[in-house]
Amino acid sequence: MDGAAMERFEAAAGLASRGLSYAVVSIFGPQGSGKSTLLNRLFGTSFTEMDALKGRNQTTKGMWVAKAVVIEPFTVVMDLEGTDGRERGEDDTAFEKQSALFALAVSDIVMINLWCHDIGREQAANRPLLKTIFEVLMRLFSPRKTTLLLVIRDKTKTPVEYLAQALTEDIQKIWDSVHKPEVFKEASLSDFFNVDVTALSSYEEKEELFKEQVGELRHRFINSIAPSGLAADRRGVIPASAFCISAMQIWKVIQENKDLNLPAHKVMVATVRCEEIADERLRCFMSDEGWLELEAAAKSGPVTGFGTKLSAIVDFYLSEYDMETMYFDESVGTVKRQQLESDILHHTYPAFETVMKHLHCTVLNKFKSDLEQSLRSGGRFAATARYCAQSSLVEFEVGCRDAVVKHVDWDGTSIRNKLQQHVEVHTESVRSAKLDELKATYEKKLLDALSGPVQSILETGERNSWASIRRLYRRETENAILRFLNSLSEYELDQTVSSQMVFELREHARCTVEKKAREEAGNVLMRMKERFSTVLSRDKDSMPRTWTANEDIRAITREARLAALRLMSVMAALRLDDKQDKIDRALMISLLDGGPLSQKRSIEFTSDPLASSTWQEVSPKDTLITPVQCKSIWRQFKAETEYPVAQAISMQEAHRRSSNWLPPAWTILLLAILGFNELMFLLRNPVYILGLFLGFVLSYAVCLQYDITAYFRHGTVSGLLTISSSLLPTIMEIVTAIVNMSHNKKHSSHMSRQAGPHHAQSFSNQTRKHAQVHCHASPYSASSSSSVDSNSDNES
Repeated sequence: MDGAAMERFEAAAGLASRGLSYAVVSIFGPQGSGKSTLLNRLFGTSFTEMDALKGRNQTTKGMWVAKAVVIEPFTVVMDLEGTDGRERGEDDTAFEKQSALFALAVSDIVMINLWCHDIGREQAANRPLLKTIFEVLMRLFSPRKTTLLLVIRDKTKTPVEYLAQALTEDIQKIWDSVHKPEVFKEASLSDFFNVDVTALSSYEEKEELFKEQVGELRHRFINSIAPSGLAADRRGVIPASAFCISAMQIWKVIQENKDLNLPAHKVMVATVRCEEIADERLRCFMSDEGWLELEAAAKSGPVTGFGTKLSAIVDFYLSEYDMETMYFDESVGTVKRQQLESDILHHTYPAFETVMKHLHCTVLNKFKSDLEQSLRSGGRFAATARYCAQSSLVEFEVGCRDAVVKHVDWDGTSIRNKLQQHVEVHTESVRSAKLDELKATYEKKLLDALSGPVQSILETGERNSWASIRRLYRRETENAILRFLNSLSEYELDQTVSSQMVFELREHARCTVEKKAREEAGNVLMRMKERFSTVLSRDKDSMPRTWTANEDIRAITREARLAALRLMSVMAALRLDDKQDKIDRALMISLLDGGPLSQKRSIEFTSDPLASSTWQEVSPKDTLITPVQCKSIWRQFKAETEYPVAQAISMQEAHRRSSNWLPPAWTILLLAILGFNELMFLLRNPVYILGLFLGFVLSYAVCLQYDITAYFRHGTVSGLLTISSSLLPTIMEIVTAIVNMSHNKKHSSHMSRQAGPHHAQSFSNQTRKHAQVHCHASPYSASSSSSVDSNSDNES
């Protein structure tokens, strides 16, 4: 018996869902008597048939099962191996008995296939086999009534009535000759069997008639389990879902050559009915409106009193089951009740899990909200988180007790552990976020406290710049760490974690100083040029420097370069430790030209200190500008500061020339000696003297219009070009002023003659107006004005 094959058949045919609405039909008879052919034509099955053209041999081996495709109700068809076959040999008789007994035990209808010409024979008519089956059947406890359908094959002209009578008499004789137990001494054949006879024509010779007769026989199998159907007794039938298991167990008992002890009728009925009632109660529960509403509510959110409500529904259906099964076997009813309760609780467990998940989410969300609100109210983190976690677990325990059903001890430990884990994870995430925020706050404070002052100190470039930065760094860092530790106390952190965070804060402060120092080191060339320009262009009082002859440009330039070099020395390395270095000396000895410093190189340094990529006594990670870079920057610095120095020298030279624009005294004396004759010539000729006087007056007036000293400050050629370009317009302005004054004089004289009595007053007004013209005219036009006035008087 292939259990896996039976299970596949049950699943494929849908037998399990048939309940009690099914029938089992089996057939046995001589080998090659057409059993498979009859079943295929009768039930539409596909059992293997014998090919007569290949000889007569065994076709069906063992027992085969199939579903009738043209019969209702659901009919299981069993094709048994033929009897009296040569292939099985001596084991044939044993297997015949086993298979026949199996068919009799599980079948509602047993078909016995007989050749018409074998009626009346001993072996061919299966008389010994029937006798053995009847004897074994007597040992069955409460055997059920089975229909024996004798099928006569290849009937002859003998009427069917005679053949049926002969077969019935033979079976009755077999029954009478069987040794019966005391219980069934007086039992008749009709108490155990319904015997029926049918005849079929030859399939090979009268195929059409055979098919017609098979069609008529098929109608007898339709509704075979009805009260008047072909199946004799349905009282002991088992549910369809248990057919395969029962069949395999029966076959196992038969093979072990044991008595086939079928269950008692009362137990069997109790088992079937209790199963049916339990299944019905389970279906009613699953469609119960109260349960469906409770299930829907559980899916949508938390349900108050879930356990109480579900327990009431379960109690209702269990009590209904108890009332319907109170008259059945108690042990069977109890087992089925437990199974029903287990099935109901199994069906409701997903809803319980959903309720617990909602409870888990609700408690977790409340924990998050309470924690956030408490922290906003100023609560200390560790104490607040601990209190909120404990409150959440208590709330979960209350909700868990409310959701538990009384019929089973469902364990919510896993969900509680999951909640506790989620609470711890959220607490840790909030703690991490708060710590990160706290750390960022103090890092920002350190950045603000260090960044600006460090930049300002580095820009000064003083010798004690790094000493000031160290004091600032240590003061601000220690103050921040003290406040930071005070803030960390509310988190109750492990000492290792606190130390690590303090270390990171201290490193942040150091990185802030280092970052700012590196930024300034990147702009060192620009800072050096600014420092150089400041020292070069302004004096000690920060006033703009005037490049007079008294200024020592070489010394000032050296001082400016020294200040720039010290600035580069300050920015060359990070000096947050109290270690001394020789960077300043190395730069001055190597880069500052001239003076006694360069002569000390051989004393303090055995080689060029700038011919390296690292500084002595300075760690590479603290190096901001390497010695080689310092040399390159200094070379570029000197090239870009040559022009201001040259410009200063030019301005000093121009100032010197502008201060000495008169010729030297010896030149004046030489001109007097050499020009004595010309002077005497002028004294003898007054006209030349008058011309020279007028030229002097005109030149003086022009000089008053210009700042001659300022024009010649930038050079003689530049001064001459400036004066020559504006000389002619100036002379024209002076002449125009003189002409206008002369015109006004004439106009006032004409008006005085017409006025008569008012002559004195007009003359007085004209005089005042003339005086005003003199007042507004330039000093250098005094002589010209006098000449014009004298001419006017003569005309008057």
